[in-house]
Amino acid sequence: MEWIHDCLPYRISDSVEELQPDVIIALLKSSYWAAERSEETIMNSWKESLCLGVYSEVGLQVGFMRVVTDGATFSWLCDVIVDSEHRGKGLGKWMMAVLVDHPRIRHTSIYLGTRDAHGLYEKYGFERREMMVRSKARYLLDNDV
Repeated sequence: MEWIHDCLPYRISDSVEELQPDVIIALLKSSYWAAERSEETIMNSWKESLCLGVYSEVGLQVGFMRVVTDGATFSWLCDVIVDSEHRGKGLGKWMMAVLVDHPRIRHTSIYLGTRDAHGLYEKYGFERREMMVRSKARYLLDNDV
């Protein structure tokens, strides 16, 4: 699917074929949450995910978000990022509006773990709640037999 912005020269697409790996890797490597991920891990992470790319009028990818979902009950929103040169234009709000109405996940509970942008997410119905997380690597080290 594709969405065209009413007032800005951008579009959003959920086509995996349009994703620009070099751009996504650079964006995520510049983030606090994915800077340590290998390029292979970054590329593997979107293979089974619903991914949305934001593209400028010249076709350059300037934003990215992905959702891990079972398509029935839950979705996990992650890796939401907009290139610093394109921030402040409302792209994050538009990305969230498209995401929460996406036909593949709009009927699911959408979860998100983040240290920032809480105000943005709250505008789209996200609530701050405590969550437990199991880190596989840590569990294996602590319980190594």
